[in-house]
Amino acid sequence: MRGGSTATSTLALACAAQFIVLFDVSVITVALPSMQRDLGFAPADLQWVVSAYALAFAGLLLLGGRLGDLYGHRRVFLIGLALFVVAGTAGGLAPTPALLIAARAAKGVGAAVLAPLALTMVTTTFPEGPRRTRALAVWTAVSLAGGASGNLFGGLLTEYLSWRSVLLINVPIGIPLLLLGARLLTGRTAPARRPRLDLPGAVLATAGLTLVTLGIAQARVHAWTDPATALPLAGGVTALAAFVAVEKWYAAQPLVPAGLLRLPGVGWGNVGMVLAGAGFHIPVWYFLTLTMQGVLHYSAARTGLGFLPHTVVMLLVGLFLTPWLMRYVQARVLIACGALVAAAGFLWQSGISPDSGYLDGILGPAVVISFGGGLVSTPLTLTVTSGVGSAEAGAASGLVNTSRQFGGAFGLAVLLTLTASGAPGPPAALMEGYGNAFRGMALVLVALAAITPLLPAHRHLTRRGQDAPAADTEVRAAGERQKSAK
Repeated sequence: MRGGSTATSTLALACAAQFIVLFDVSVITVALPSMQRDLGFAPADLQWVVSAYALAFAGLLLLGGRLGDLYGHRRVFLIGLALFVVAGTAGGLAPTPALLIAARAAKGVGAAVLAPLALTMVTTTFPEGPRRTRALAVWTAVSLAGGASGNLFGGLLTEYLSWRSVLLINVPIGIPLLLLGARLLTGRTAPARRPRLDLPGAVLATAGLTLVTLGIAQARVHAWTDPATALPLAGGVTALAAFVAVEKWYAAQPLVPAGLLRLPGVGWGNVGMVLAGAGFHIPVWYFLTLTMQGVLHYSAARTGLGFLPHTVVMLLVGLFLTPWLMRYVQARVLIACGALVAAAGFLWQSGISPDSGYLDGILGPAVVISFGGGLVSTPLTLTVTSGVGSAEAGAASGLVNTSRQFGGAFGLAVLLTLTASGAPGPPAALMEGYGNAFRGMALVLVALAAITPLLPAHRHLTRRGQDAPAADTEVRAAGERQKSAK
């Protein structure tokens, strides 16, 4: 265990890195209508400003997590952060839709390296038990705050500066983090031997996830049997099947190590992460932004302020209430309860109309949705990362973030098929489609609650604040057995 001050500094750096990664996912959403007007985006193409980042992020997260394990956490962290800042600058200066989407994809590559290293720093600094639970509660709360506050600051920046400022803001944030990381982190985690990197697996994973999402997105304007829809779907499924074959039989250092998915909580836990990503995060920010600006006619600044309750409630619940509840309640019970509470909030949100006021149209549903989301995030993250050895921490972190981000991008594409074609229309017509999307999110979260009986039944803290016995010990032992089996 590291010294207290070093561990605290490492946690602060990890939280800051995760904050800017999720901040960048959400900060862009409030600016989407301004980007569309300024650069001339077609309505059907606008989602790719968000999805290009999310898919590059999701597709390369497994590689990003493994890079830290193989080449050293410090080096890989700093390279990912530098790419993140440079790509953000390029996006802020982009003169055309194509260049903006390309810059967003490049930024997603940087995020794919940065995010798993942030979680890895937490799980390798704090051993399993009360201190890790508290550290992950802080990390999760900051992650939630980053995603939610991005909408707030995105609205203010767009309204009073321009949409370009929401991309350029990463420069004054990222450069101090680069300096802090260079000073704080060490290169001790790099192995003496440099194994071959699984680039074929990374390419296949990225291609598969992107093509499947593209095919779903095309179904919004084409029939499912149309080649524009069917070919990307078929190509994506083929690429993902090839990825499984490469990981199992070819890769010397697979992105998903053998046996990792057999650990208690990792397999079904990542299914839960996909569902949580599809029910929260990107789809929420996307549809609420369009609802507030297109249906309620809020300005960008007022839209950003409309997300303030999400930020406050998620932060308070995730940082204070959830860690306390985890002393007495099984993680999977909290996940199920949180998912159902949030589902009820989305059903409430689906009833918004052009005549709705702020209290009943935005604030009330926001409190319920965010309360449920705050109950889900920390228990689910702890469940998915429990029992993973330090040698596979980066791969496990990459898998967790892949599941969450792919769930967000894939969920957005699926939910968009429930709305209208994307062409501008009267507020009532728009709201009918957005209402379908909110009801779809509620259904996804009900599915998340339904799979919780398949997750491990254990607490992460006891009433005395000590390591949970029995089940947690079994989880750690399973991780050691998998490690020894290699």
